[in-house]
Order: sequence, then structure tokens, then C-alpha cells
Amino acid sequence: LKKEKIREIIITQKIRPDGRSLDEVRPISIELGVLPSTHGAALFTRGETQSLGVVTLGTENDQQTEEGLKATVKKNYYFHYNFPPYSVGETGRMGTGRRELGHGMLAQRALLAVLPEQEKFPYTIRIVSEILESNGSSSMASVCSGSLALMDGGVPISNAVSGIAMGLLLKNDDYIILSDIQGLEDHYGDMDFKVAGTKKGITALQMDIKVGGLSEKILKEAIYQAKQGREFILEKMDSVITGPKDEVASNAPRIEVMKIDEDKIGVVIGPGGKMIRKIESETGASVCISDSEGLVSISSID
Repeated sequence: LKKEKIREIIITQKIRPDGRSLDEVRPISIELGVLPSTHGAALFTRGETQSLGVVTLGTENDQQTEEGLKATVKKNYYFHYNFPPYSVGETGRMGTGRRELGHGMLAQRALLAVLPEQEKFPYTIRIVSEILESNGSSSMASVCSGSLALMDGGVPISNAVSGIAMGLLLKNDDYIILSDIQGLEDHYGDMDFKVAGTKKGITALQMDIKVGGLSEKILKEAIYQAKQGREFILEKMDSVITGPKDEVASNAPRIEVMKIDEDKIGVVIGPGGKMIRKIESETGASVCISDSEGLVSISSID
């Protein structure tokens, strides 16, 4: 009965549970540098959904190793999403489940397109989104907090990225498209369509749908309405920070990369790694060598 009444009021009277218009985004507040000891941090709040984005910059030794059936791959960028039970007023165990993996992967993909090339920015980048409060669209809030934290940390991303979750109510030939859906509208609605991107275009999409399918007309309208919402959120983000900081944080490692002849790699490493350990112990710097290309990466806080 509750579901029927909520859907009926939204479709016939175009009134949402919290009084917003159909394309209205919830109030947004943004704070940067909220964690002084991290390399980059941003607190993004949209309505009752709040994400704390944290960026950590590491060296080649901090790359994530993924073991596949055929090959082992090392990644210099990864995004972790944490959804603690207290964010929705519950108690329970912290863990990694389907939700954490899916939302983290979506946010990771949304920001991948704007990251600098490894040659220009030789850091390993780890982003963590801590969901402190949630009432729908926490993965898109994570995209916004992640983008802001990258800029706060001095990572030279090409564009800011924002995200929005679109909803749909479908009854016979009538339909209503909702911008920035909250938990209730997600639960009782027919669609959760997440769209992330920059001012130039879309970087990630994900759709959860409960009806048999969507017409091209509805899909076009949803994407266009999402574009308007994303641009509104980007304006709010631009009012706080317009681009990446000129330098990385003072407590982030400084990295220098040089190339040596491949036949000299053994000399630098020394017998049993003796020479490279001696260099590291005397200087306090960390030295990484690529066996195949002769690239030497030297990192130190100083």
C-alpha cells in the first residue's frame, strides 16, 4: 500500500517524498583538506549522503598485484569503497561484499579517464571513499569526493568528475524521471541509473532496472536530465576548487625517474641486492628498478 501511494503521488502530482521538484538535486556542501595528515582529502555531502574521499600517493612498491589465470598484473591506481553499517543507522560487521566491490569498481572506472599518464605522474594512486552517512547515491557521491580529493592532493587530473543517480517511475504510458534519487525512491522506483562524467562527456554508466526494458525516448531523456544534474554538481565543485593544486602534499613522497642501460641494472642491484640495499640505508630513499626497461625510480619524502 505504501509503495502504491508513493508511486501514485509522484506520477500524478509530481511531488517527491522530500518535496523536491523532479530534476532538483539535494543541497550540496563540500570541505577540502579535512584530514591534515593525508595526501589529499575531501568531504562531499549531498542531502543525507556523505562521502569522505581520501587520496594516498605511493611508489612503485605500492602497486596492487592482481593474479589472473594467465598473467599477473600490477595496477598503479585503485579505488576502495567502504560502506560501514553505521552509515545507515545499523550495527554489524565491516566487510567487503558485492556492494563494496561493485560501487568501488564503478567509481574507479569513472575517474580513470581523467588520471595522468604514468610517465608524467609516476605515483601509485589509492583512493578510499568512506561512506559516513547514506540515503541513496553513495557511489556517485564517492566519484565526487574522489575527484575533489585528487585535486586537493595535487594529482594533475584533466577534468573534474561528478556523478548523479537517476530514477524512473513507469505506469502504463506514464513515466516520471527523477534526478538524484534518495533511498526511498530507489527502493520503490523502477530504475537506478548512475551517470558519471566531466563537462566534456560521460566516463561511466551503470543501470539497475526492475521493468522489462526502456524505450529509446526514455533513455535519451534520462541521459539529458542527468547531464543537467552533473553540470549543476560540477558548478558546486568548481566553486570550492577549480583545478589540481600545483604540488603534491609536503608529506607525500617525491619521485625521480631515470633510465639506465639494461646491462648496468645488475651493477646497481649488486650481488644478492647488496648495492641497492646499501644505497637505501645510506640515503633513506627507496629505489625501484624495472628489469625489462632499465627504468630507475627513486622516491623519498625529502
